[in-house]
Order: sequence, then structure tokens, then C-alpha cells
Amino acid sequence: MSPTVRILALWLGFAGSHLALSSLPVRRRIVGGIGEMPFRGLYSLVAFAFFIPLVWTYFGHKHAGPWLWMLPHTTLLRWTVYAGMGVAFVLVVAGFARPSPAAIVPGDPKPRGVYRITRHPVLMGAGLFGLVHLLPNGSAADVAFFGGFPLFALIGCAHQDRRKLATDPGFRRFYEATAFLPFTGRSALQGVRELLPTVAGIGILVAVVVRYFHASWFGG
Repeated sequence: MSPTVRILALWLGFAGSHLALSSLPVRRRIVGGIGEMPFRGLYSLVAFAFFIPLVWTYFGHKHAGPWLWMLPHTTLLRWTVYAGMGVAFVLVVAGFARPSPAAIVPGDPKPRGVYRITRHPVLMGAGLFGLVHLLPNGSAADVAFFGGFPLFALIGCAHQDRRKLATDPGFRRFYEATAFLPFTGRSALQGVRELLPTVAGIGILVAVVVRYFHASWFGG
């Protein structure tokens, strides 16, 4: 089995197990049998069981397979990647720093801050991370690995929306007031202004640190 096929198989296992375990019939049955907290532990364990081998396989076979595209590493390309990574890390940090109103029951469903930009900041940040990495990495193994992030983000977020709409009557108000894709809603600029400077600063700092140590941590 080629590295590209192994990466694709691990992505399918990771995404498939996520979608299966979080589907309403399966989730209800397991939670009813073992409880909420053990279910979350099982969910995380299964995720790590696929994700760790996925990352390990890719880093053991970086740039393997035929090249599907090869963009010149110009200054414009580099700064496009840097800017995309900065936005991605800010979305992820802001998503962890401010709990989603949709996750607070009972709570005010009005979106603020990063949730005016997208209602799924963590997953969409991960998707943007993969998307910008596709620009300079065009081998089959690269595309299989980094392309999985935006695909999983889109599928996972849509699946989460459907599940929440079916189980939480209060979620619809939050759903209708927020955007699925980042920066596509009418209040996105207001969301940018509402981001805490500390949160935005941490996200950008993380992006700078990762860029500075990228060669020693991850190679070329």
C-alpha cells in the first residue's frame, strides 16, 4: 500500500469514526449504556487512534508520490501562507478562549467575537491550516494529508449543525445569526473588532513561533 493510500485510509477512518460516533442513534445508545463522560473519553481515544498514525505516516513519507502541482516559492506565495496561518491560529485560539453560545444551555444565543466570523472557529481554523499548506505542497502524499483538513472541517461542521438543529431547539437562533464559512457573514468585520487583543495576539504569536521553528520541528 502506497503512503498516499495509507494517508487516505487513515483520514477515512478518522472522519468516519467521528461521524459514526456522533450520529444521533449511535451516540444515544452508547451514552445510555456508559454515560456522557466515558463516551467523551471513548470518542477522544478513537480519534487519537487514527490521527496519531495519520500524522506519523505523513511525516515518514513527506512529498511522496507524483507531484500534482508545483508552484514557485515566491515572496507572494510565502506571505500568503504566513497570512493564512495567522488567521487560522487566531480562529483556533479564539474558539477555545470563548465558549460557543450554542454550547451553553441555557444561554444567550447571540454570537459575539469570533462567532460573528464563523460558528465553527476551531474546525474552520484547522481547515484553513490545511488549505494554505496545499499551495506549496503539491505531491500526492501532501495533497492527501493537507487536503483532509478542509474536507473534514466542511463535512464535520455540516454534520454538527444537523445534529444540533435536531436536538437543541435553541440552536436555530444561533445558527441563523452566524456564518458557516469564515468571513462570509454580514457581521464578520464586527467580529474581528470584537476579538480580544490578547486572544488575537496569542494566535499570531503561535503562528510566528511555528514559522520560526518550522524547519527544525517539521523539516522542509
